[in-house]
Amino acid sequence: QVQLVESGGGLVQAGGSLRLSCAASGRTFNNGPMGWFRQAPGKEREFVASIRWSGTTYYTDSVKGRLTISRDNAKNTVYLQMNSLKPEDTAVYYCAAGTTNLDTKFDYWGQGTQVTVSS
Repeated sequence: QVQLVESGGGLVQAGGSLRLSCAASGRTFNNGPMGWFRQAPGKEREFVASIRWSGTTYYTDSVKGRLTISRDNAKNTVYLQMNSLKPEDTAVYYCAAGTTNLDTKFDYWGQGTQVTVSS
């Protein structure tokens, strides 16, 4: 059974930092993208960042320069380093992973971890 388990969420003041981790089990994702999405209250889920197995990264404009995605293929884990956090970053953050080389196709999802940024 494939599982993606996020950790590292919490409450932080504006300007602070958090590091999210997502450990995958049940299969490897060496050929596919891994990424992070988020959903704020009353809003639709949105793309945050993704990373190819090769290390190529993609970000939504609002997080460029503040959030950094990385992955450890040997550990089947993806990370999201979040710096200079803003109240508008408050959301449930979801990890996702794909099994093909299509950058925008994600087949598995985690349960989410809450990130709350206070002003």
